[in-house]
Amino acid sequence: MATMAAEFVGGRGGGVGGGGGGGTLSDIYQNCKRLLLKSRDGLERLERLEYSSSSSLDSSPELFDSVKRDISQILSLCTEMDHMWRSIPADPAKSQRGLWKRKVEQVAEEAESLKESLDRYSLRYQRRKQEAQERAELLGRANGESSHILRIFDEEAEARQSVQSSSRMLEEAYATGVAILSKYSEQRDHLKRAQRKALDVLNRLGLSNSVLRLIERRNRVDRWIKYAGMVITIIIVIMVWRWTS
Repeated sequence: MATMAAEFVGGRGGGVGGGGGGGTLSDIYQNCKRLLLKSRDGLERLERLEYSSSSSLDSSPELFDSVKRDISQILSLCTEMDHMWRSIPADPAKSQRGLWKRKVEQVAEEAESLKESLDRYSLRYQRRKQEAQERAELLGRANGESSHILRIFDEEAEARQSVQSSSRMLEEAYATGVAILSKYSEQRDHLKRAQRKALDVLNRLGLSNSVLRLIERRNRVDRWIKYAGMVITIIIVIMVWRWTS
């Protein structure tokens, strides 16, 4: 019976090869142990990258995929070993079945523990990735609002500049109107003085009343011309103010 168990454990085919079943139970077990060490080391490297980089999966996707494949292969090999140790003939003297049962269960537990750690790592990464996307969206919206505010400031600056320009034009038009009215006032004073001199001369010359009435009529015409010029000037100032406002 012991000879049959030894032949089953140590004599099923050649080596394991690159990473699957098909070898002896001992070979498959040793391959699982190597894969466990490799997976544990890869998971530790991923966790170190997690605290040194904002996106460890983006920086080493091959490492994550490699650890995931190794853990899946270990679980698959554990299933194969489970079938193999159950096929070992009972050997009360050496307890081969119980020994391999404990070894396979230990490997399977370690593989499940690594798988859970890798799943938690993946969830943390997905959460960080989502938070980074939300921050990018918020930043994009903030930049858009800033651009909108800058456009508003530019429009307000242009409006203030336009108002200032219009105010200067209105002031210039007002100053021009005042200067014109001042000229009309000076001309009126000159006309009055000229009229008085002319009347004095005419009185001295003894001109008729008809000539005096003609002079008075001309004086009234000049007065209306003066008033009309003042009104026209005011109308021009008002029109300029409305056009610039």
